[in-house]
Amino acid sequence: EPYFVLATQNPLEMEGTYPLPEAQLDRFFCKLLVKFPTAADLEMILDRTTETQRPFAQPVLNGERILEMTRMAREIPIAAEVRRYGIALVLGTHPDHELASPLVKRFVRYGSSPRGAQSLILSAKIRAILDGRYHVARDDLRAAAASVLRHRMILNFEGQADGIAADAIVADLIANVKETALAA
Repeated sequence: EPYFVLATQNPLEMEGTYPLPEAQLDRFFCKLLVKFPTAADLEMILDRTTETQRPFAQPVLNGERILEMTRMAREIPIAAEVRRYGIALVLGTHPDHELASPLVKRFVRYGSSPRGAQSLILSAKIRAILDGRYHVARDDLRAAAASVLRHRMILNFEGQADGIAADAIVADLIANVKETALAA
């Protein structure tokens, strides 16, 4: 420890590679979308990669500090009603569940697993820490939802054919799941 895996996916270079099965995708904590660089970013990339000076990486944390931060994130409290809101968001990704939003019902074949709920809560705790708070708010769950859930929903044929973005489905879910969706 610490042990973690980062992976990249480039939809233009699929030659000789295969998409991961859903069970393997589910093991990734989140899926971040990286937009194409701006002109200024491209210039910086070119400066760093085509000139004679070679960039080098310097450690900013050691393994012990990473493990310490991991333990700290797990200690951040989350109120029961906030946790239930997170559960409602995950349950709402299932098209046959009463909390499913209109887009989920129309375009999703399978929703998130329990691992998605774990990632959503932990991601919200980390966001709270980064915001200087020692508690999780519903806004932390909403902010984490797209990156945590986008790769855990499997679209049906209609959703794939229509090119529906998972982020649009998550936004619809957030707009439709009420903060008091699950009672104590």
